[in-house]
Amino acid sequence: MTLTKADIVDYLLQKQILDRSQSKLLVDCFFETIKSKLEASEDVKISGFGNFKIRKKKARPGRNPKTGKEATVCARQVVTFHVGEKLKSQIELLDPKTT
Repeated sequence: MTLTKADIVDYLLQKQILDRSQSKLLVDCFFETIKSKLEASEDVKISGFGNFKIRKKKARPGRNPKTGKEATVCARQVVTFHVGEKLKSQIELLDPKTT
């Protein structure tokens, strides 16, 4: 199952925290704030959840998987996520392999 922004808005409505327009605005602002911080190459740390970081990757040799021809993969930036310890321990409690 995939969690969508609409699901988060519905959850806020279900908890009777905000009305639909306020919930949608809150969710949109939350994700827009994360996006703008990452675009500015700033780390985003959400306590109890995890950290989003920008990682710079250097150019490297690669190849086209269709043709096998060698090519250079350009330098780029990627977003990485590292799960926080609290969330990690909660997820590990749900893992059937550990019980």
